[in-house]
Amino acid sequence: MQPFAHRMADAMLAQRGTLFLWVPVMLAVGIGLYFGLKNEPSVRVLAVGGGVGALLILCHTRAGPVLGPIVCALGLIATGIALAGARAQVQAAPVLEFRFYGPVQGRVVGVDRSASGAVRLLLDRVVLSNVDPAKVPERVRVSLHGQDGMPVPRAGAVALMTAHLSGPKGPVEPGGFDFRRHAWFQQLGAVGYTRIPALELDPPGADQRILRVRHWLSDRVQRQLPGETGAFAAAIVTGDRSAMGQDTLQALRDSNLAHLLAISGLHMGLLAGVVFAALRLAACLVPAFALRQPVKSYAAAGALMVAAVYLALSGGNVATERAFIMVAVALCAVMVNRRAISLRAVAIAAVVVLILRPEALLGPGFQMSFAATTALVVVFTGLRDWPLQERLPRWAAPVLAVVLSSAVAGLATAPVGMAHFNQVSRLGLLANILSVPLMGVLVIPAAVLAVCLMPLSLDWIAFRVMGWGLDWILSVALRVAEMPGAVGHVPAPPGAVLPAIALGGLVLILWQGRVRFAGLVPMVAAAGLWVTADRPELLITDDGKLVGAMIQGGRALSRPSGSGFAASVWLENDGDGVSREVASARWEQGTKLERRVQIAGVTLRHLVGKRGVEVFEGCRGAEIIVASAPLDVGAACQVYSPETLKDTGAVALFLRDGALIEDTVARRSGQRLWTLPPEDQ
Repeated sequence: MQPFAHRMADAMLAQRGTLFLWVPVMLAVGIGLYFGLKNEPSVRVLAVGGGVGALLILCHTRAGPVLGPIVCALGLIATGIALAGARAQVQAAPVLEFRFYGPVQGRVVGVDRSASGAVRLLLDRVVLSNVDPAKVPERVRVSLHGQDGMPVPRAGAVALMTAHLSGPKGPVEPGGFDFRRHAWFQQLGAVGYTRIPALELDPPGADQRILRVRHWLSDRVQRQLPGETGAFAAAIVTGDRSAMGQDTLQALRDSNLAHLLAISGLHMGLLAGVVFAALRLAACLVPAFALRQPVKSYAAAGALMVAAVYLALSGGNVATERAFIMVAVALCAVMVNRRAISLRAVAIAAVVVLILRPEALLGPGFQMSFAATTALVVVFTGLRDWPLQERLPRWAAPVLAVVLSSAVAGLATAPVGMAHFNQVSRLGLLANILSVPLMGVLVIPAAVLAVCLMPLSLDWIAFRVMGWGLDWILSVALRVAEMPGAVGHVPAPPGAVLPAIALGGLVLILWQGRVRFAGLVPMVAAAGLWVTADRPELLITDDGKLVGAMIQGGRALSRPSGSGFAASVWLENDGDGVSREVASARWEQGTKLERRVQIAGVTLRHLVGKRGVEVFEGCRGAEIIVASAPLDVGAACQVYSPETLKDTGAVALFLRDGALIEDTVARRSGQRLWTLPPEDQ
């Protein structure tokens, strides 16, 4: 035992100077544990856990150099659990308990588009006709269908419409993305649609000045640059993507250029860099000032202020907030003469984000942003003294940097993108090499110049230049997306895969010593688990309106229309790139009212609509019956109807040892704040 204790002591002492980098990792472990719980911890338990965690962190030095870091890690994990639980409690807001149809009034605080291309309005200060104000959601999101060419209420205005609303739904399959949880942390208590034109009752108020400026700027950009180019420019400048066409968005995704659309680390970093360089150069033009004052610190402060304004104009979503925090940490480091780009700066940014928004840990934005940033910092720090750089021609060094950064960021984010979006862009590196440099040398500088020229009404000059760059990027996206084999599809991984890959990668990067290579073990195990994971043989929606059966040719869908979101998610999670029409054509047996399929020797019969239930003549032995209307057949066969599915949510049936084993959303989700009935929360 003594030699082992000595080895442990030596290993922990070797981590001096790098232990702080594990602070966000341990916080993330605690946050992940909270979201993995099956039952919601009480406020008292969270308070005790947070207190114990704080005590362990404060007193860890008394445990010695070996046990101290372990004690601190346990304290950070407990603190992470308490932070996530406290955030969930603070974000508690009413959720609509029933289907609502009637007048809806609210203030427009957001405008975007749905996956189908419909304009969506995010409303707060909501008033629902004949609904108790105490039960009205804090926020409501309404899609405007069939209103092409009709005026849309402006951001900040009070809107009135007649809409269908319901509470946010759970996952479309067990273990899938939980929109209820996402909506809970957004205080989004109802979603729905309207087919009647929405009216603007009152103009935008003075309290929405920033929102009004944002949309005014978006409109101005689109007037200067019409079409998809202007919509792309508006998204970059203000974060308003409501004018982007679905074909353009899909091309950007397929070519792995969608990150250029979101205001994230790339945009915020380029903007801060351009402003920092411009201010420093301007100050150096006055030698007397530059020689007597800390010009670099002043330039960093100015860049930070501009970045803060950019954050406000962009709408302040999670991705932009995360990018701003990372840029702010780097600029503050410059102001105090510290290294701006380091793993310590990345760790500080991660800690701030996790404290402010613990739920961000579960989103692809957080995961991809910090994966790419961490990998880039590690690689370029390691190459800082690379002798080959001195042997390269002057023009080759920036080219090599662009290629290397695109490759490193692409490899680091590939597992996250594949897990969340079920696709991989095989030509994404090529598209990024052809597009990213233009963002830094042309598009972002032109955008900054356009804002400076607006008071003189000369911004059209800079926007014209900006448009040239964006036209090139869009053409690259469209051409790359159209190339054969540009996009590959992968099945969804089990829930443990991404955490295992992340933990293994962090051990490999952060741990000092040969033990770091042990991080390869969970990464290889996660890859094996992903490759060998199987998909459900049967999937049933939570209303019984759609069934998906895995047959020899892939997932067959019982209906060619309806439940479109569930159908698309099922096919994506299968790693199946076919359309809804193709998947529906795979289901060949049955009639329009009764669809049949054989799975593992068992007959499944899907009764379509009320008419299908009416003509149903009873079970024929051991069968599985799925109905979208109330059905009572006794215990003769296994039945999934609206009554049973209300309690279980969506259902998946897996083939295990020749038998079909049931899994449900309710079983996976447990009793959490976002799944409990309102009276139990």
